[in-house]
Amino acid sequence: MNKIEVGILGATGMVGQHFIKFLDGHPLFDLTWLGASERSAGKRYSDAAKWNLAGATPGRIASRKVEDAKPGNAPKLVFSAMDAGVATEIEQAFAQAGHVVVSNSRNHRMDQDVPLIVPEINADHLKLIPGQRKLRGWKGQIVTNPNCSTIVLTMALGPLKQFGITRMIVTTMQAVSGAGYPGVPSMDILGNVVPYIGGEEEKMQQETQKIMGDFAGDHITPLAAKVSAHCNRVAVVDGHTVTVSVEFATRPSEADLLNAFRSFTSVPQERNLPSAPKYPVQYMIENDRPQPRKDAEREHGMATFVGRLRPCPVFDWKFVALGHNTVRGAAGAAVLNAELMQSEGLLDS
Repeated sequence: MNKIEVGILGATGMVGQHFIKFLDGHPLFDLTWLGASERSAGKRYSDAAKWNLAGATPGRIASRKVEDAKPGNAPKLVFSAMDAGVATEIEQAFAQAGHVVVSNSRNHRMDQDVPLIVPEINADHLKLIPGQRKLRGWKGQIVTNPNCSTIVLTMALGPLKQFGITRMIVTTMQAVSGAGYPGVPSMDILGNVVPYIGGEEEKMQQETQKIMGDFAGDHITPLAAKVSAHCNRVAVVDGHTVTVSVEFATRPSEADLLNAFRSFTSVPQERNLPSAPKYPVQYMIENDRPQPRKDAEREHGMATFVGRLRPCPVFDWKFVALGHNTVRGAAGAAVLNAELMQSEGLLDS
């Protein structure tokens, strides 16, 4: 099968580099185009960007010319790692010109007609796309993936939606890589916890309700549950940890919840999508797991790990969840979304 040519908007930034690394050798997608700001356009990639990830810049990427982030000669499918300050206009221009924009940026996530996708949880929300194109007069489309901490939470909650989620309190311990590069100053984070990440709590609360909601013809009916989030930055390199206390409309037993976690699979697994982990939610029986350093990189960073399920004296049950924030929480999430779209025929010419 011929690979689908793809491009990256914002290719020189930290998230753009994670896209490059994740797409290198991908069985469906061939990275042929790199877009960035005017100050980088026209340069070789190795001259325009300092590679901040482990290893060297992939050889065929290092010598590739960076293009201006404007519609024109870009492939139909582009992944957006654009900074939120400029993403709105650029992504809309590409969608207007007929491109499929699969975005990691936050700008369009809460738009009523834009799918906010976690493929294992709400693949049917892609049904918003025809209405989006009709409403906006676009030849193309925009699909988004959630905030990195929201993905960890919703992946863990997905198997439990059947029990009727009514309320939850979540607390995050978020890795410094989530702040990009150069990120958090060392004197602020070493030996410390920073109990504030701008806009993060609002994202978790709102995005969770949209992702876990139901497709209702031309919009999403949000999950009718109250979500309270506390977000903290901690001195961990990769891997966001989320502690969750949750109340259910029914009264599931411990065995019910464990079976739900352990048996959970969904559309990506049924279709054997290349980036999908065989078991997307994996329950760990050890008392001190999951841990970022030991577990975030497992399953190529694409699974969510859950542990410490126990009764909650305030709500019903509580547990810990962990996911890789720059893989499943960013580049890997968007690529899996594109794989889902390809399997739905949404990338056909």
